[in-house]
Amino acid sequence: MKAARGSVVSKKGTPWGTIIAVVGIVALLASVITYYMVKSAPKRDQADREAAAASYAPTATDPDPSKRIPGVVTATYTGSVHVLPTERVAYDKTPPFGGPHDQTWATCTGIVYPNAVRTENMVHALEHGAVWIAYNPQQVTGDAVNTLSVRAKGKPYTMMSPYPGLDKPISLQSWGHQLKVDDVKDARIDEFIAALRSNPNGVYPEVGASCDAVPGSFDPDNPPPFDPSKPGPDAKPMDYKGSASAQNEQGQMNQPSAPASAPASAPASATPTKK
Repeated sequence: MKAARGSVVSKKGTPWGTIIAVVGIVALLASVITYYMVKSAPKRDQADREAAAASYAPTATDPDPSKRIPGVVTATYTGSVHVLPTERVAYDKTPPFGGPHDQTWATCTGIVYPNAVRTENMVHALEHGAVWIAYNPQQVTGDAVNTLSVRAKGKPYTMMSPYPGLDKPISLQSWGHQLKVDDVKDARIDEFIAALRSNPNGVYPEVGASCDAVPGSFDPDNPPPFDPSKPGPDAKPMDYKGSASAQNEQGQMNQPSAPASAPASAPASATPTKK
């Protein structure tokens, strides 16, 4: 009997198989949680930044909160002045944030363009209420690009692209507004976006206009490229009236344009917003 009992006890030994399985499951769960925390960190950090900038959202009594952001410069531009896809504009600012622009807007549905895009298309998107995040690809690289991209990716009326030759690491544009900063963690980036992206208070010409892709005219997967060369003598000046064969927003032709040789007017003023 004793021998039999001993045999039964020995067979119940330590359940190593179960222990190993449990340890494996715990390790797998830990790795999944760690992976999630690392991958979601940029979005969680961005949520915190947006919460901190929420006080810059426009209201009826504070229609343009960007006036409270140090470093923002403003200028006044005439909207709805279109040029053809083959024409260039001699912009008065770099990057430009208003003025004549291509008849087709760049897609601005929260897209991060990997390569620089034709400026005239990007400016048209600003007319629709978009914010354009531009960055110098030689100064902003690696994780810094990722930190910037969460400000734009998937966010309506936002777009981001490299801008070769930019004089600052980062430049933000909305119609008639610009802010240049040195650091991707600068809180003013999120304040600028909160204040001006699709602001409904008339700070850009075409409130409620679309940011969607225009089939057959602008392919966000293969957009017209940025031209780094200096505009030639045939470039349209800032006081241009629009190309006669360019379409307006309703798909109709523009009225006859001013002569291409018309002299440019004095650049629109751009002064820092008072604190």
